[in-house]
Amino acid sequence: MKIDWMVALVMGLTLPVAVAEWKPLWEGDAPGAPRPPAGSETEGKGGRLSHIEQPQYFLYPAPASGRTGQGVVILPGGGYTILAMNHEGHDYAKWLNERGISAMVVKYRVSGNDGFGYGYPVPYLDARRAIRTMRSMAGELGLEKVGVMGSSAGGHLASVCVTRFADTFEEEGKDAIDKLACRPDFGILVYPVISMGDVAHGGSRRRLLGPEPSAEMLDKLSTEKQVTGKTPPCFLVTTSDDGVDCRNSLRFAEACKTAGVPVALHVFETGGHGYGLKGKGPVSAWPSLLEAWLERRR
Repeated sequence: MKIDWMVALVMGLTLPVAVAEWKPLWEGDAPGAPRPPAGSETEGKGGRLSHIEQPQYFLYPAPASGRTGQGVVILPGGGYTILAMNHEGHDYAKWLNERGISAMVVKYRVSGNDGFGYGYPVPYLDARRAIRTMRSMAGELGLEKVGVMGSSAGGHLASVCVTRFADTFEEEGKDAIDKLACRPDFGILVYPVISMGDVAHGGSRRRLLGPEPSAEMLDKLSTEKQVTGKTPPCFLVTTSDDGVDCRNSLRFAEACKTAGVPVALHVFETGGHGYGLKGKGPVSAWPSLLEAWLERRR
């Protein structure tokens, strides 16, 4: 028997994500890499997914009453190897829904197997498509603004979305959705990977750009170097003891300041990495800071 996920929440039940609710991002096979054999995708503890077979999205429409007019595309982290789908995906979406904001959790293509061909630009193609897909729903969701939110490597992907939206790809432009704008109206970067240089997260860089990336690609995907006056307002949170060096966030915020981009940067002394909405100690305050910031972005 199928139980609607909203009904399940009201009843207090704990259910796995219903596969039937996932919808494909692209019509037919997604561009950029061959579709792997069926049965390749794996799910581990905490909803961690890898070897993504088909990029998809899971939509959380905000209740019609109390909508803020905002929508957020959510890109879970996982070093471009796995997707931490629960605490950096569905948990965020439910939190946003409670505040009148529609959300879309994205299952973009990642794998720890080089043979899948999921390096750049494949995850970025999926992220751009997700932003456009949510924008195509503006009428039914009552959207006026569509932002992007990412954690860790998902934060890097979100930072690419807010800086390199003017890029073009031959794989795009095949349908009406691809003709919509993919520039986000705001960005939320949670303990993000930013640089591909001296303070890079090595695993994310390796998975995205391969074992021997060119200097050109390192610069292109070091998004602190890609901020311009057209970058939308951004919110960043990190800690000084984060395994992803906090200088990633500091440099991005500095670049925003230099370019005249509104930016909110929160650096906590402790908290580590990967805490999602469940940080301990002072870093536990970051969701309330984000809530206030989102209210100012309406």
